[in-house]
Amino acid sequence: MNETLVTIVGNAATGVRYSTTSAGVPLASFRLASTERRYDRQRGSWVDGETSFVTVWAWRWMAENVVSSVSKGDPLVVTGKMRVRDREQDGKRTITVDVDAWALGHDLARGTSAFRRAVRARPEAAGGPAWGQSEVVGGAGGTGGAGAGGVEGVGGVAHGDGAARGGGAVARERVAAPV
Repeated sequence: MNETLVTIVGNAATGVRYSTTSAGVPLASFRLASTERRYDRQRGSWVDGETSFVTVWAWRWMAENVVSSVSKGDPLVVTGKMRVRDREQDGKRTITVDVDAWALGHDLARGTSAFRRAVRARPEAAGGPAWGQSEVVGGAGGTGGAGAGGVEGVGGVAHGDGAARGGGAVARERVAAPV
């Protein structure tokens, strides 16, 4: 296989969009901004260069973890398979860059993070909605409480300390998987 694997260090430029495919597979996406830093000898200081934006896609359990862990502005490190697509839309040619994440986390060179191991529970068994049904997760305070059946967290994912982090309410919806 000739896959293009990349590791990108940057910041979440948007909030996380959470949905499910028509087959019920959880999917999360967000835009990641990565700005080049270089040393300017004339100024004697570091300066910002070009900023690149990519769309990061997380699938299945990683999607559940991303929606409860990543907020707009968070410093992140993303590793995954890069896809560059040339498209034409409304008579305009555009190029999009996507990364299917294999690993994703906070950049600990720029801050701290507290890891919580996710304890998986089937949503139906926990009394929550089955995948593909409409549900809003998270809340204004950023912490999910106990849902039906007593499972705390996001969509049947219970976190070790009983808390789910989020930057506000996230709507679940059905979407077509990216091509």
